[in-house]
Amino acid sequence: MGVAGADPDLIDGAVGLKRSDRLECRLRRATGHLVPALLEGHGNPTRSFHGRRVSHVGRTASGQTSGVGRVGAMAGDTTIEPDPGFWQARTVLVTGGNGFLGRAVLDRLSVRRPGAVLAPTSDDYDLRDPLAVASMFADTRPDLVIHLAARVGGIGANMARPADLYLDNLLMGTYVLEEARARDTDKTVMVGTICSYPKFTPVPFAESSLWQGYPEETNAPYGIAKLAQLVQLQANRAQYGQRAVYLMPTNLYGPRDKFHPSVSHVIPALIRKAVDARESGAASMEVWGTGSASREFLFVDDAAEGILRAAEFYDDGEPVNLGADRELPIRALVDIITELVGFTGEVRWDTTKPDGQPRRGVDGSRARAAFGFVAETSFEQGLQLTLDWYLANRVEAESRVI
Repeated sequence: MGVAGADPDLIDGAVGLKRSDRLECRLRRATGHLVPALLEGHGNPTRSFHGRRVSHVGRTASGQTSGVGRVGAMAGDTTIEPDPGFWQARTVLVTGGNGFLGRAVLDRLSVRRPGAVLAPTSDDYDLRDPLAVASMFADTRPDLVIHLAARVGGIGANMARPADLYLDNLLMGTYVLEEARARDTDKTVMVGTICSYPKFTPVPFAESSLWQGYPEETNAPYGIAKLAQLVQLQANRAQYGQRAVYLMPTNLYGPRDKFHPSVSHVIPALIRKAVDARESGAASMEVWGTGSASREFLFVDDAAEGILRAAEFYDDGEPVNLGADRELPIRALVDIITELVGFTGEVRWDTTKPDGQPRRGVDGSRARAAFGFVAETSFEQGLQLTLDWYLANRVEAESRVI
């Protein structure tokens, strides 16, 4: 089982627990508004890259991505600073706290020092069981719920276990959100996934584009199950006034990710392949797909900071992207990782395997405006930290298969 928050190429946790150039309209929607916000508009399919920091991705006359470069951080609203008083009296329940994203959230929470932090595991409560969810709420009595629990995997796992990914994620999110509503929990943060966006969403992905089409096929069961939680959340806000928010981190990476080949996501999978090939003296390493797809990668600690900022400062039914404002072609990613690892052999592309969604990059302006979120970790720094952790913790990194 994994932690929610992005692409099935990027999450982790324990079983059972767990960008728009402008704001669309009101970021404060009346609770009596009966139409889910996402159903009101469809975005602009002719969106350009104007205003988006993608100078690291060169563009040809045809608009295809090519090459890699770097850009500096875009300033956020630095006046939005965490308030220790917000946290001190709160009991915070984190589902999926034993996972990749969950552990980063717990690290950030420890700095804020809430009144209490509770992070039960799947051995304690199976979130696919409504009675277990009810028991968890009765035992913990949270003021704030951060729902990170999810069952996830990379493309291979998505193709092998689509039914599991759909049903488990649907049930966990449904039961946690409903129990929070029934118990009048003060606030709930639901972490969705970038996989819910349509396969051919204009880049950068604006939150208003969520309903413009069907997700990429290998991501669809997971992505739709998570998107259902947004519909439930908006319906609950409209009918009951439930205070719940919905966040969509893009592809996560960082220390403590899973590196087992059956469940690893793109960055840990490539790091392990490159390290293994270097150490064995292999003449080549194989990579799935054509390398033409692109992804936006968000360092896990930055994602955790965004989640906690939203918990404190954001209270609206509109979904919010969390991203790093940097889109990178997979072929360029492979070049970066092989150079970092020191593998000098040939990279062989297995074009019989899928690329997944053609492009992925999000509009992060809503998060910047609403709660001052800007990713602070450069990709180079984050990648080095990830490699260093893997090399120092290979047994742990390679042993986790759920």
